Amino acid sequence: METLQFKKEINAAVDKVYKTMIGKETFKQWTAVFNPSSEFEGGGDVEGSWEKGSKILFIGASKEGKREGMVGYIRENTPNRHISIEYTGIVDGENELTEGPVAEEWQGFENYTFESRDGTTTVTVDIDVNDQMLEYFRITYPKALDKLKEICEG
Repeated sequence: METLQFKKEINAAVDKVYKTMIGKETFKQWTAVFNPSSEFEGGGDVEGSWEKGSKILFIGASKEGKREGMVGYIRENTPNRHISIEYTGIVDGENELTEGPVAEEWQGFENYTFESRDGTTTVTVDIDVNDQMLEYFRITYPKALDKLKEICEG
């Protein structure tokens, strides 16, 4: 497991970037870079306020059409400042696997930090990544943040 960090400067107010990053519909847009069917379930209310302590499933369909993704919990959420997600396992079809070697490979944190300066927001993502996914995230996460920037600045 290694922690990767990605940063993106976005020419938009911090509240817009924060809301775009976690909003139910806009989340689907920027995370489509990872999986075209990417979305989340849970996280608090219907809009996905990502309330501290709430369970959240990040899901999508595999190439074969099977439901898959990550099981997480919102550990911190200070609006417009910081979000911390702890991953406890994976979604495999209708099952949530949170114990055993497969789940352990995916356990870790993903943190979003938002810094505002003169109408520009810097988003920093720190994410724990297992060895088999390091190269994928090194290539794909910057593209996802480019998409977030495009949506926020559009």
